Amino acid sequence: MNILLTIHHNLDPHSGAPGSVLKLGQAYQQLGHEVTYYAFDTLPRWVPNWATGLVFPECLAGYLAQTLKQRSLDVIDTSTGDGWIWGAWLQRLNRKPPLLVTRSHGLEHAVHLQNLDDARQGRLSLSWKYPLYHGGFRLWEVATSLRCADLVLMLNQQDLKYATEHLAVDPARAYVCPNGIPDAFLNLPFEPMPADAATLGIAVIGTYIQRKGIQYSVPALNTILQRYPQVFVSFLGTGCSVEQVHANFEPTVRDRVHVIPKFDHATLPSRLHNHQIKLFAPLTEGFGKALIEAMACGLAPLTTAAAGPLEVVRDGHDAIVVPLRSQTAIEQALERLITNRSELEQLRHRAYTTAQQYSWVNAAQQRLSLYQQALERKYLQ
Repeated sequence: MNILLTIHHNLDPHSGAPGSVLKLGQAYQQLGHEVTYYAFDTLPRWVPNWATGLVFPECLAGYLAQTLKQRSLDVIDTSTGDGWIWGAWLQRLNRKPPLLVTRSHGLEHAVHLQNLDDARQGRLSLSWKYPLYHGGFRLWEVATSLRCADLVLMLNQQDLKYATEHLAVDPARAYVCPNGIPDAFLNLPFEPMPADAATLGIAVIGTYIQRKGIQYSVPALNTILQRYPQVFVSFLGTGCSVEQVHANFEPTVRDRVHVIPKFDHATLPSRLHNHQIKLFAPLTEGFGKALIEAMACGLAPLTTAAAGPLEVVRDGHDAIVVPLRSQTAIEQALERLITNRSELEQLRHRAYTTAQQYSWVNAAQQRLSLYQQALERKYLQ
């Protein structure tokens, strides 16, 4: 197949959704398919940075209209909100348009509802501009792109349910498809924690923002570090300065709070060496790729009950799952793992086993099969 993958971000291999798109494209190529990309990097130079998100659907529609005059595409696989102009209007001008796929990296409506909930409880202040775009027109773009797609791919059941029940997405065209993790992260040697280990490491991977639950996880970590001097924590990929993170911790524990604002994704396994616990406390999460990557590196997951993680782990089997927005629950679960070495090791090993199934080739094969089925439906109608 000739596949176009789009994403409304720069194609940064070290970031979340764009990195996933690149890995998916590489897996398609590995399986013998032709792949091209359209992203912010591809936009015309005259588009100012502040307008990239606003004009991306229009630019993509123009690009597709021109491209399809010169060469054929079998599949246009777009991230949510990208393809609505093409899907709602322009594809009708083609005698045999390519299959149009809308792919979610975490449904924007779920984040919106979380934002409204936080605002009602006084935890978040929303700008007067929020309802105009992110809380308004952007949600309409996303919903429209989902409804006009031939195939809808979600990362979790909760997003799928919301899309079919509230956004009028046809359940017969909508599926849950997991992402993968790099082959280099799979089948790494599992290293049991030495009985005489003098330290215990907790890893927090991802941006240091409210949606990742830092207002609950950081106070819990602060208490744990004061209570257990053998424990240290590493924040990886915060996207902010060391000083900003340290400001939220007591001065007496800051020497055990390591902060790396940005890192090469391929180095993650080495950076997680000597860490045993992965703390993942998002308020909303489409999938949780960083969670699985840490599991593959031998870390026991402690995660909130967000939609994405619940697709991957089971409480008490290969993770501890705690309620959303609970500093107390996070603190108690961390203490449980720190003081119960046997349970920690069992969870580490089971999580490591769970992670092995999440290869990008497996993810690509599932999606390719759905592409083929949808193409057959489209052209048999």
